[in-house]
Amino acid sequence: MAKTTKKEKLTLEVLTKCPSGIKGLDEITGGGFPQGRPTLVCGGTGCGKTLLAMEFLVRGAMEFNEPGVYMSFEERSEELAKNFASLGFDLNSLAAHNKIAFDYVHIEKSEIEETGEYDLEGLFIRLDHAIDSIGAKRVALDTIEALFSGLANEIVLRSELRRLFRYLKTKGVTAVITGEQGERTLTRYGMEEYVADCVIFLGHTVTEQIATRRMRIIKYRGSAHGTNEYPFLIDEQGFSVMPISSLGLDHAASAERISTGIPRLDTMMGGKGYYRGSSVLITGTAGTGKSSMAAHFVDATCKRGERCLYFAFEESRNQIIRNMRSIGIDLEQWVKKGLLEFRNSRPTMCGLEMHLVTMHKAIEAFNPAVVVIDPISNLVGAANESEVKSMLCRLIDYLKTKQITAFCTDLTSVGGSLERTEVGISSLMDTWLLLQVMESSGERNRGLFILKSRGMEHSNQVREFTLSDNGIQLWDVYVGTGGVLTGAARVAQEAREKAEAMERSQEIERKQHDIERKKSVIEAQITALRAGFESERDELERSISREKLHQEILAEESKEMARTRKADKLPAQKGSATKPVKGGRK
Repeated sequence: MAKTTKKEKLTLEVLTKCPSGIKGLDEITGGGFPQGRPTLVCGGTGCGKTLLAMEFLVRGAMEFNEPGVYMSFEERSEELAKNFASLGFDLNSLAAHNKIAFDYVHIEKSEIEETGEYDLEGLFIRLDHAIDSIGAKRVALDTIEALFSGLANEIVLRSELRRLFRYLKTKGVTAVITGEQGERTLTRYGMEEYVADCVIFLGHTVTEQIATRRMRIIKYRGSAHGTNEYPFLIDEQGFSVMPISSLGLDHAASAERISTGIPRLDTMMGGKGYYRGSSVLITGTAGTGKSSMAAHFVDATCKRGERCLYFAFEESRNQIIRNMRSIGIDLEQWVKKGLLEFRNSRPTMCGLEMHLVTMHKAIEAFNPAVVVIDPISNLVGAANESEVKSMLCRLIDYLKTKQITAFCTDLTSVGGSLERTEVGISSLMDTWLLLQVMESSGERNRGLFILKSRGMEHSNQVREFTLSDNGIQLWDVYVGTGGVLTGAARVAQEAREKAEAMERSQEIERKQHDIERKKSVIEAQITALRAGFESERDELERSISREKLHQEILAEESKEMARTRKADKLPAQKGSATKPVKGGRK
């Protein structure tokens, strides 16, 4: 036996996949349906089986240049063309350009009589012709129960079913076969799911009068796939699926800061505002100003030329625009400029998953820089708290991956702890602001607290929160021995402090005047004393001069008298020493 060398490699054939073109479905299937193999789509009435099969063909023809054959056992091609025209699918045009071939097979149970062996040879001939006529790469059979409705022999049914699936594989076409859900099995006969390579189950349930559509991949031979239940939506754009599993925490974290729209709140947050792409939560009881803060943020976003998407679950668009005019914010101008888009609906309009899918589609279509959800607490009406938390967690993670700033408001209940949210998502938020009503002196005033703001310096002080014609104003509260004063109490205290400060200022000025006055008096006294001293000094100096002159006169007179008397020694002047005269007599 020849030995294998290290250079030799074992080549494995990887399962090739056929992209469906349906948004979200290719993601959870890892690339689409198994190429050249049959896929079974089963579910109850009205769950969307026919739509998925038809969109699979239409997307293939329009986006991947793969013609398809649609064989229907229930609806004629004319009926299908009318039904799908509302979704923007022009089936007649696709058929005219040989992109899709339609074949209607009418089977009436009352017209079928089993006389000998029964097989699907006639069906294979029709499929062969349809596939070869346009070079089809895709096939849809809708629904398989109608094809076998006339067969009572289970052995024949199982045999022909296997033969059908085997035939589709030999033709090398990627097939989607729809089937009705059985009572205890995925399909009516309970055997189609065993011969199909991929089985997808569509569910349509109603809980507390709220309808929800979900998809689950039961099996996928030769490929890994998502195993959760995934919500899907049927709307005017067709079929779309939203994966519900949380995304990985590997999104980028921007260092850019964006304004809150309230200058003093920016100052409280280091003078720069929120981080771009972060999540912001505003909580408070009714009437504290949560929507007004959202409006300021929206207005600041649009002034920067960025887009904002506003999901409102309490008020209509016109009502929000009217209410915000009362605080000096004109949101209608941004709507007209295409920078602001409102999506207003009641939470009970559809299931929670449908809200999530709708939000994703709206975000993808509008591409906003900021998304506002006002309020998230209303979503509890569509599901329980844990489901809402899970949904919001997925939404916030999705927004962070796209660097979209999320701004959420939450209505808290009166009497409970204010430092909690109705849906328990405070830990998911990067910035949490609390608006609180503070009652004093017969008034209800608002206070703003920054409970947390990750990654930035922020103020730990409370600010009084007021609404005026010029929007939101933040004021310093008075903190004294009696506690925090707001409203009229704060104004009165400020007035008292101002009066006391004025009195102290006046007292200081009076004392300064006294000092200046005393200084002037003392300086005048010093001047007078100095003048008196100068006068007395002049008088004394004149007296001294006279005495000296008198003394000199006396001395001269004494000398003159001595000279007259012929004295041998002249009298000395006072203060001078006399010396003996040489040669004088003894």
